[in-house]
Amino acid sequence: MKIVILDGYTENPGDLSWAGIQALGELTVYDRTTDHSMIAKRIGNAQAVLTNKTPVTKDTIRACPELKYIGVLATGYNVVDTVAAKEAGVVVTNIPTYGTAAVSQFAIGLLLELCHHIGEHSQCVRRGDWTNNQDWCFWNYPLIELAGKTMGIVGFGRIGQGTARIARALGMKVLAYDTVQNPDLERENCRYGTLDEVLTLSDVISLHCPLFPGTEGIINKENIAKMKDGVLIINDSRGPLIVEEDLRDALISGKVGGAAVDVVSTEPITMDNPLLSAPNCIITPHIAWAPKESRQRLMDIAVGNLKAFLEGRPENVVNL
Repeated sequence: MKIVILDGYTENPGDLSWAGIQALGELTVYDRTTDHSMIAKRIGNAQAVLTNKTPVTKDTIRACPELKYIGVLATGYNVVDTVAAKEAGVVVTNIPTYGTAAVSQFAIGLLLELCHHIGEHSQCVRRGDWTNNQDWCFWNYPLIELAGKTMGIVGFGRIGQGTARIARALGMKVLAYDTVQNPDLERENCRYGTLDEVLTLSDVISLHCPLFPGTEGIINKENIAKMKDGVLIINDSRGPLIVEEDLRDALISGKVGGAAVDVVSTEPITMDNPLLSAPNCIITPHIAWAPKESRQRLMDIAVGNLKAFLEGRPENVVNL
C-alpha cells in the first residue's frame, strides 16, 4: 500500500517517529502542502492519505481514484469532504481522544495566566521594575483568587469534564451546559444548567464544544450582555465559537474582564484580527494539543486506525 502524509510537520517536527505507519506500507511524508493545486498530484495513486489541516476536497477525491482511506491527524475532520468520500467508497477516520489531558490543562493554564499575569510580571522583574520600585512588591494587574467562584463550561464532553476536575480541585464550582447530559457526572459543586444559567451565573466561561452551526458565534454581544460584569472567557476549542469583534468591544468596555484564547477565526492569525487590539486578551498559537505526550498518543492512534482499516475492521470512522 502507498501511503502519503500531506502535512506531517506539526504532528512530528522531528521528535517522534513515523516508523509505525512506515511499517504498514510505502510511505511518503511531506512536511507541508501549502499549494493546494499540488494536493491531488502528491496523493497520486496512493491508497491511503493522512492529513492534519490540508483539505481533501471532492475534486481531489475524484482525481485520486486509487484512494481508499483518509486518516485525519486531528479530532476535527472538516478539512475532508466526508460526503464525497463516502460516495467514492473512501473511509475517513479521525483521532477523537488523544488531547483530553493536554487541552484541559491548557485551559486552566490560560485561566491562571489571566488571574495572575505571571509572564508579564516576570518580564517586569527582568526589566528592573521591581528593583526600582519603592515598595517591597507590586502588581500591574488585578490578581484574582478562583476558590469559591463558578466556572461555566460550554460543552461537557471529555475535555470539558477534564477541565471541570481541575477547576474543582482549585475550589471552584462548576456549572456545565451540554445538549447531551449524563446525570452521573453531577456531584457536589458540579451540576448541569441551561445555557442562560451558565451565561448569567458564571465568573469564568470556558468553551469546550464542537463547532457546529448551532455553536458558531455562541459568544456574541447578545450573550455577553447576559454575563456578569468582569467575566473571564477562555477558549481553546474552536475560534469561530466567538464573534471576535463583539468580544473585543466587551473587553474595551470592561464588561468582559479578560479573555484568553488559543484559537481564532482564521489561522494563522491575521494582523487585522480584532482581538489583537483588545485589552487584557491573551492569545496563543493553537498549541493546547501539542505536548509531546499528546502528539505521541495521536501518532499511536493514527497507526492503530490505519492498521485496523487494513485488517478490515476500521475504527474511528466519521463517514459511515
